[in-house]
Amino acid sequence: MIGSGNPALLGILAFLGIVALAMLASSIFTVDQQSVAVIQRFGKFLRMAGPGLNLKVPIIDQVAIFMNLRTQQLVLKVETKTKDNVFLHVSVAVQFSVSPDKVYQAYYSLQDPSNQITAFVFDVVRAHVPSLDLDDVFLKKDEIAQAVKKELGGQMSEYGYSITTALVTDIDPDERVKSSMNEINANQRLLEAAKAKGEAEKVLKVKQAEAEAESKALQGNGIARERMEIAKGLRESAALFQQGMPGSTPEECMVVLLLTQYFDALKEIGVHSNTIMLPHSPAGLASISGEIRDALIAARAVSMKGAAPGAAAAPPGATTPLGGNSD
Repeated sequence: MIGSGNPALLGILAFLGIVALAMLASSIFTVDQQSVAVIQRFGKFLRMAGPGLNLKVPIIDQVAIFMNLRTQQLVLKVETKTKDNVFLHVSVAVQFSVSPDKVYQAYYSLQDPSNQITAFVFDVVRAHVPSLDLDDVFLKKDEIAQAVKKELGGQMSEYGYSITTALVTDIDPDERVKSSMNEINANQRLLEAAKAKGEAEKVLKVKQAEAEAESKALQGNGIARERMEIAKGLRESAALFQQGMPGSTPEECMVVLLLTQYFDALKEIGVHSNTIMLPHSPAGLASISGEIRDALIAARAVSMKGAAPGAAAAPPGATTPLGGNSD
C-alpha cells in the first residue's frame, strides 16, 4: 500500500490536505444582516458581498471591510456664543447611515466619517447661533437642528452617507448666565404677583367704599325717618297738651315737651353710669328753659316776617306766653 510503503509521500499528502482545507476555509465567509462586505483583489476594489454565505478566491481576494448599514448616532457638544455675547454649549445628536447604493463612496471617499461629520456640525452651529440672542436660541433650536440636517445632508450625501435626523438635545449657558436668567424670571413673577395683589386690594377698597356709602345712605334714611317720627310724636303730644290745657300756645307745649325729653336724657345717662357735666340746678333749668323759649320766639318771628312783611314786631317789654320779657 502507498501509506505503508512511502512515509514521505504520506506526509506530503497530509500537508496538501491541510493546505486545501485552509484555502477552502479562507474562501468561505459570511456577512451579517444590514451589512455589506467590500471585496478587494490585490488591493483593488472588486465587488460587494451581501448578507449570508459568500465565496472568494483564497489569497487573491480579501475582505477589506464590513460596512454597517444600520443607523448610527453621533453626539457632539459645540461651544459657541450668541449675538448678545453669551457663551454656551450646544449638544447636537446626528443620526446617520451608509446608503446601500453608495457603499463604494462611503468607504473610499472618507477615511474618518465621524470626524468629517463633527467638522460639518461645528461649522453649521457656529454659523447660525451667533446671529441669534440667547432667548432666540432656546426658541429656535428646532430651526438650528433643521439647518444642521439640511447642510450636513447635502455635504455627506456626496460621500455616500445619509443624514436621518439632527436634534439639538441641550443648550447649556454659563452657570452665571443661568443664575441671572432665573433671577430675572423670579423678579418678573414677583412683579406679576405684586400687580395682582394691588388689583385685589383696589377691588377690595372699592367694594368697602361702596359698602360704606350704601351703609351711610341707609343710616341717613334711618335718621330722616327717625326725625319724622319724632316730629310726628311731638305734634301729637302738643295737640294732646292743648286739649288738656285749653288756651295754651304751641310754644308752651313745645317747652314742656323739650323739658320732658331733657329729663329723660338725664335718666338714660344715669342708667349707663356715664358722667356728663351739665348746669343741673334751678338756675340752670331756668337758663335752658329760657334758651328754648328764645329759640322758639326767634323762629316764630322769622316765620311771621315771611308771612306778613308789613307786620310790626312785638314792642319791647311785651309779655311772652310764658310770662317773661322778650328782652
